[in-house]
Amino acid sequence: MRILSITAQKPSSTGSGIYLTELVKEFAKSGCTQAVIAGVTREDQVELQEGTAWYPVLFESESLPFPVVGMSDEMPYQSTRYCDLTETMTRQFEEAFLEVAEKAVREFQPDLILCHHLYLLTAIIRERFPSHAIYGFCHNTDLRQMQKTDLKRSYIREQIRKLDHIFVPQSAQKQGVQKIYDMPEEQITILGMGYNKDVFHVMGKKPEDGITRLVFAGKIAEKKGVKSLIKSLSYLPCKREELEVLLAGSAGNETEFRQIQDLASKCPYPVRFLGRLAQPELARVYNQSDVFVLPSFFDGLPLTVIEALACGDRVVVTDLPGIRDWIESNTSGAFVRYVPMPKMQNTDEAVEESLPVFERNLADALFASIQTETKKAADVSRISWAAIAKKIRNFFDESF
Repeated sequence: MRILSITAQKPSSTGSGIYLTELVKEFAKSGCTQAVIAGVTREDQVELQEGTAWYPVLFESESLPFPVVGMSDEMPYQSTRYCDLTETMTRQFEEAFLEVAEKAVREFQPDLILCHHLYLLTAIIRERFPSHAIYGFCHNTDLRQMQKTDLKRSYIREQIRKLDHIFVPQSAQKQGVQKIYDMPEEQITILGMGYNKDVFHVMGKKPEDGITRLVFAGKIAEKKGVKSLIKSLSYLPCKREELEVLLAGSAGNETEFRQIQDLASKCPYPVRFLGRLAQPELARVYNQSDVFVLPSFFDGLPLTVIEALACGDRVVVTDLPGIRDWIESNTSGAFVRYVPMPKMQNTDEAVEESLPVFERNLADALFASIQTETKKAADVSRISWAAIAKKIRNFFDESF
């Protein structure tokens, strides 16, 4: 089987990028021949499974003279927002990707095309290759773009409806796809999320030095709840020497990042900015930590929650739509506390007046988790990239 995977973004740099690269690894194990199209710059070092044909679309080049377009407003690298694309930039985007896609389809001759994000590029690919089997993957941020951005909305909706099938992380995204694209239920399959069990697992005992370590992993940004996390720490009754906060991830917005650093400098507990970490390094940080916290205001099914559970951490997470049901259905023995969401506006922005209550609730959940001792890691054995890749292949085999 020959599979062509396509994304407009950098592979491996975000949750959707990890999703793509992990599926490429799993498809390779089952003997598939593969190719990948992705948006990058000349300076990017892309590591793909050995034997994978690579078709880069170069941003910050003569044909695409602007940074990679990001599905989130703040990406962990310099990016362009879809809402800022002019007609000229949109045409350049379409022409650059189609030139590479036509070359890849002609040379590689895929049996199946997998497009990540139900948005502009997936719509372009569906329109240009009507006779090919094309599956689309929803990563939640694409739904947000459709709600927030006017860019070719009718065109995108029309083409996404023509996809052969759509895969979503969990029930909340299935409902979102049905609502936004008016898709029939049978055209959408819930796949969940996988994790790399060879990297993320328990590595011996947690440190026994009397310090409780809270860890966050993701974009260091307000919409990920990082400002509220730091503010919530002021409510904790712990002694300064008993608590340490670790923030792993890149800055989303530089101005916002400096504001977060300023908040951290005034925090009653030490806050360490670890920067973006490779997966093995992040796994070691999880293993050295006690409580993983993700107070995000908008997420689908965060991969970091699963990875932290696999490393034996307790978890505090906002009660994002669908996340509780999915975790409870796919894990056992998981110690997770869910914090009620603040009041929201514009899809992913918290209403300022609701944040003090949210931050107090977050502090209560953190303190309860700090005081709780867990004897063993959660059982996450039912979650794997291999299982997801198998579902996709089986669906194709049954459909064609």
